[in-house]
Formats: sequence, C-alpha cells, structure tokens
Amino acid sequence: MKIFRQTTQYALRGVGELASRQSAEPVMLDELIAGTSLPRDFMAKIFQRLVAAGLLRSRKGRGGGFLFARPSRRIKLAAVIEAVEGRKLFEQCSLGIGRCSDKTLCPQHDLYKPIRQRLRDYLCGTTVADLGEAVRTKRQRMQDAAKRRRPGRRAAVG
Repeated sequence: MKIFRQTTQYALRGVGELASRQSAEPVMLDELIAGTSLPRDFMAKIFQRLVAAGLLRSRKGRGGGFLFARPSRRIKLAAVIEAVEGRKLFEQCSLGIGRCSDKTLCPQHDLYKPIRQRLRDYLCGTTVADLGEAVRTKRQRMQDAAKRRRPGRRAAVG
C-alpha cells in the first residue's frame, strides 16, 4: 500500500539516513546516499526544499553538505512531509474525490477517518531522530546477518 508520493518517500529516507549519522558536521550528499538507491539529483532538490522549510541547513564548498537546522529529536516526521507535500495529506479523500472532512463526507469517510488519525498521530509523535535510530538498527541487523551467512575460515594449522 502506497501512502506517500515518491518525493515524500525519498525525503523520509534521506532524513533518516542523515539522522542515522548523528553528525554535528555537514554530511555531503554523495556520502549520504552511498549504498542506497536514492537518486542524487532528485535528493539534492528535495533537500533544498527541506532547507527552504527550515528543517535542514546546507553549506557549500569544502566541508559542506547538509545538517539539521535544529536537533533531530525536535523535528517530527509530519514536518518533513508537510515541507514536501503540504498539509493536503491529512485532508485528501482516500478515494481521490477531493477534500474529505466531517462536513464534506465521501463514501469511505467514516472508515478512513480513524486510519488517517492514527497516521497523523504517528507522524506527529515520531521524530527524525527516531527514524535515524531505526535506520541504524536495521543497518546493524543486516551487517550481523551478512556475517552469519559467510562461511567461517579455518585457522591454518602449521
């Protein structure tokens, strides 16, 4: 099930990667996306939107890159999504009819309203730091699994 547009998915993945570095120094975009499937040029545009929204800062030149404008534990995922998509995510009709609210009901409104509210609660309660921690944990699990899959080497007996 697709909830977010691809641009928003990339934005969330990008800030998750940045938060996973826990760096107080700027991180170059090429370094940030290394080992991911994130497209460099598209990520540069997305990150510039996040800079314009005041979520990230950028530095040009040597020692440049991107960093959070404030501590990542103070940036909610909802703020990232709003910077990319605007507030429409919480106002869209699940059937694509247009605005969906208690005043302008669609056929799915009563079923979708609690789902939309839970999503809003999650996005407003989860920080970029939480996402970064999840990225670090997943990366570590993948590394550990890869080590277990490698056949062991026998010590040379001499």
